[in-house]
This record gives sequence, C-alpha cells and structure tokens, in this order.
Amino acid sequence: MLRRKKLILNTFFGLLKQVVTLICGFILPRYMLIYYGSSVNGLVSSIGHFLSFISLLDMGVGAVVQSNLYKPLAEKNTAQISKVIKSSERFFRRLAYVFIVYVFALCFIFPTMLQGNYDIWFTVSLLLIIAISTLVQYLFGMTYQLLLNADQRSYVSLIMQIATIILNTLFSVILMRLGASIHTVKLTTALVFIARPILQSVYVKRHYQINRNIQFVGEPIKQKWNGFSQHLAAVVCQNIDVAVLTLFSTLQNVSIYSVYYGVTNGVEQIIMTAATGLESLFGNMIAKDEKDKLIKTFEAVEWITHAGVTLIFTIAAITIVAFISVYTKGITDADYIAPFFGALLVIAYGTQCLRIPYFRVIKAAGHFKETQNGAYISAGLNIVITVLFVFKYGLVGAAAGTLVAMFYHTCYFVWYLQKHIIQRPARYFIGYLMSDAVVATASYLFTRGIVMYCTSYVEWFFLAIKVGIIVLAVSACVNLIAYRTQIGCVVRFVKKR
Repeated sequence: MLRRKKLILNTFFGLLKQVVTLICGFILPRYMLIYYGSSVNGLVSSIGHFLSFISLLDMGVGAVVQSNLYKPLAEKNTAQISKVIKSSERFFRRLAYVFIVYVFALCFIFPTMLQGNYDIWFTVSLLLIIAISTLVQYLFGMTYQLLLNADQRSYVSLIMQIATIILNTLFSVILMRLGASIHTVKLTTALVFIARPILQSVYVKRHYQINRNIQFVGEPIKQKWNGFSQHLAAVVCQNIDVAVLTLFSTLQNVSIYSVYYGVTNGVEQIIMTAATGLESLFGNMIAKDEKDKLIKTFEAVEWITHAGVTLIFTIAAITIVAFISVYTKGITDADYIAPFFGALLVIAYGTQCLRIPYFRVIKAAGHFKETQNGAYISAGLNIVITVLFVFKYGLVGAAAGTLVAMFYHTCYFVWYLQKHIIQRPARYFIGYLMSDAVVATASYLFTRGIVMYCTSYVEWFFLAIKVGIIVLAVSACVNLIAYRTQIGCVVRFVKKR
C-alpha cells in the first residue's frame, strides 16, 4: 500500500513538474527572442549545451548510486546507506573540481568558436554565470536527490523543483520587462536554483540517519565508473547536435534548433516524468526477488509506454510547426518554419521514449558495465552521421544523426533485456513497432486535409484538440485489434486498485 502511494505521489508531482517546466520553458525563450534576439538566444542555448557535457555526467554515476541504495533501503541497513552516501558525495566533489577546470577551459575556447560575434568578456562572463547553479548542485544537491529517488520519495525533490522553476520564470520575466541585461537575468536564475539543494539537504538530515563519520574499506558503489562512462556517451548523443551546429553553422540555426528542441524535450520530459517511480519500483521488486510481479508489471508498462508515446508524439509531429509559427510570430531575424526537421526531431525523441520500460529495468538491475558498449556505439553513430550530414543538410542532418543513434540504442536495450534479465522474445517489441508505425502513418494521412496554420495559441489549441481526437481514434482502433489482452489486464488492474 505504501509503495503504491509513493508511486502515485511521484507520478503526480513528476507530471506537475513537467507541465510547469513545459509552460515556463515556452515563456522564457519567447521573452528571450523578443528582448535579446535569436543570436543571444542561440548563444545562451549553446552555452547551456556545452556545460551539459559535464553537468549531465552526474546521472551516469547517479543511476549506479541509486541502484546501490535499493537493497539497503529495503533492508533498512543504515550503515550501508551511509557508506553509499559518503562515497557518492566524495565522487561528486571530485567531479565538481573537474567541472571547474572544464569551465575554465571553455572560457578560452568557446569565444573563439563564435568567430567574433560577441565581445570576449560578454561571452565569458555569461558562461561563468550560467555555470554557477550547476556547480552548486554538484557540491550539495545530487547525492540527496538520488537518496530520495531510491527511497521512492522523488516527490519531495519535485516539489522544490516546481517552486524554483516558477520563481525563476517570474523573476526573469520581470527583469526582462524592466530592461535588465541577459547577465542580470541569468545571475538571478543561478541564485534561485541554489536554494533547492540547500532545502533538500535540510530535509534529508531531518528524515535520515546518515553516519558521516563511517569508515569503509573498498568501494561500496559498484560499477560507478561504468555508469559514468556509459552516460558520457548518452550526454554526447544529447548535445552533439548543438555542438556541431555551433562549430559549423550559425547561431541563428542553433536558436532554431533550440526552439524545436525545447518543444520536443518538453513533450519527452512529460513522458519520462510519468515514469519517475518505475525504476525504484522495479529495483524494489528485484531486491526482494519478486520475479513474477516484475514480469507482469513490465508487460503492462511496455504496452502503456508504446501506446502513450505513439499517441503523444504523433500529435506533436503533426502540430509542431503550427505551434512554432505562433511561438515565433514577429521574430524576423531567422526562419523558424522547418517542417521536415521538426518532424524528424520529434520522431527521434519519441524513439528515445520507447526505451523507457527496457532501460528502467536494466538500470534497476544495475547492469551498467554489461550495457556500456551499446552506449558507445550509439554515441559514435550520432557523431559520425551528424558531422557528415550537417554540412549538406544543416538542421535536418543533425536530426538524422540523433534519430539513427536513438533507434539503435533502443533496439540494443530490447535485445539485452530479453537476453539477460527478462527472457522475452524480441518479436513482441517488433510487433509494437509495427503498430506504432501504423498509428503514426494512418494519423498523418487522416489529418492531411486539416489546415495547419494558426495565428494564435487559442487557434493552435483547438487544432491540437482536433488532431488529438483523430490520433486517439486511430490509436484506439489499432490497439483494440492488436492488444486486447493487454488492455484487459490494465483495466482489471485499475479496477482492482
């Protein structure tokens, strides 16, 4: 009962956080474009992605830390929890030093990549300001957030994130309207986000008995470096497009990419957040050796993921250009209407979302070393295809590299899971892919007669409703024909609860 309540709370606040992030994520770039232009928006986006090469590395080790906390939390082993926490804090402190060196190097390298578009001090000072909040998270916040996630208390951290996101948006909009510089706005952002890890630290100290003086021999966090190196590959996939566009294209193209990515990533994060409690749920089942329950839960989650992701991302692919046309209305320093690029990017990140049930079980089982080669190949594919295609095809070439890499990595996770953890034939996944393709293609054909042109958000909203009804009808027909058994199981489960 307690496990279900935690899952519900995590899912609710996770979805709420993503809705808030999505809304605020649309508001801030729009104001950035209005008050500072596409070039500055592209510059800020580029800096953010370059910092992400380091700032996102925590999640590689973070996933390993989290998987090493499931068993001691289930057994209420305070000593082992303390060892994992202490080892994690030590690692993130070292990573913070690496981050400082990386930022210092960027201060010399990054301005030269912009080919004199901005004054060196303007660029360097902005880079340093944006780096502040990331650095503070390494020193104070990440380990405690992982502890809360592993204990199925993600909702605590999510509530704090919701508050800081709203405050950041409010302060930023006010400052922009008052005519403040981009540096002032970003410095305010950094100060707001510093509050979250501090509050998180206070909560953990009050609710957990962590022995900070505990001594241990050896490494309590197994496969730490495997998680680190694997996620390095994932970070490359996530950020290589903007890096290549910054090097070989224009800041306007970076801005166009960032606007489309903002929409796509917002949709992706809603899906990912809906699955917030899955990893800890799977990890708890694995720690307690509840294999039958794990398989039944996985099968239900697999169907829900494919049906939900296909539905939402098909609507997004069909309506994204109409939304972007309204969102960038009045912005004339770059052409933001790029239908093929937009659809390709949506498909790429939809493919990434399809891996949720497979990857979450693998992470919960702690199989990081065993799956790192797949991550390396995925990153390599992304780099090679993006670099080769971006010169001739620009934004489309960048999106194509991402799509190929994400499709390969998703298929790799399916193969590994059925081979080593849940012995389930890959034909089920192939069947889901075929039904996903049928839903997407049929939906596109049925909506071709609708005029995809809007002049306001209200018009776009009604357009999205109209498209959504058609896609939902198509999805319902396909799933009722192909997956009647899975639907029945989920319905019975919901009624039972």
